[in-house]
Amino acid sequence: MSDKKEVNLSGLRQNKGVWLVKVPKYLSQQWEKVTEKGEVGKISIEKKQGKTEVCFTLNEELAAMTAAGEKEESLQAPREYPFTMHTVGAQTMVVFSQADAGESVIQGGGKEESASGLGRDEVSLEGTVVHRAECRPVVSDSYMKVKRLQVKSVKPQRLVQQLDRAVATVFKPVANHDFNLEYEKKKKSDGKMVRADRQLVLDLLFSAFEKHQYYSFKDLVDITKQPVTYLKEIMREIGVCNRKGVHKSTWELKPEYRHHQPSEEEE
Repeated sequence: MSDKKEVNLSGLRQNKGVWLVKVPKYLSQQWEKVTEKGEVGKISIEKKQGKTEVCFTLNEELAAMTAAGEKEESLQAPREYPFTMHTVGAQTMVVFSQADAGESVIQGGGKEESASGLGRDEVSLEGTVVHRAECRPVVSDSYMKVKRLQVKSVKPQRLVQQLDRAVATVFKPVANHDFNLEYEKKKKSDGKMVRADRQLVLDLLFSAFEKHQYYSFKDLVDITKQPVTYLKEIMREIGVCNRKGVHKSTWELKPEYRHHQPSEEEE
């Protein structure tokens, strides 16, 4: 394919080892301000009590920061950054670089060549990662000022604003819709309808019929809180449903269970 690019593997042949170091964002931003041949800082590697200690010292000129906010503020960034070392483990990581045409790239042996002679947007293998580390600043007053500045500079995309008057809109939000409330009420009511002990249901029914002779089936469901099918099964044994007359569609106890006088329909 025409978009395929060749990779310069001279770094692999030279077996160059590189360090993969994580640095704070503001530190990398300061590095970008350095001139092409400028110095960003120095790294010191020392052995203390048999342990290797690595520390990066930021260039004094780059330590001076300017905070852009309501008013420009001069800050002094921390200069000392001890390394926290990590093992590479079983991972194999490599570092690549890409140079545009016309830019200079450093080839093996320190020889400088033009990228245009190597091909546009050439990708080169720089080396294999042999050490991983984190570059962390020493916590100090200057560091805390920089962190406070970073928090202030990051503005949320959405803000909560309190309104002093109601906004006239066609559709006003409601806490809950009527159909949702009705559904929740029905769900809650149905959830309570669990079959109770048969004798307990009979006691509730007889107690109710001592107060009134006739009940609609809906009233009996509300009184007993029992499933419809289960309650009908019990009522067919102890009661009858009136199919005509003034008490049509109501239930009453069978003659052997009632203590009321016989209804006019039976006489």
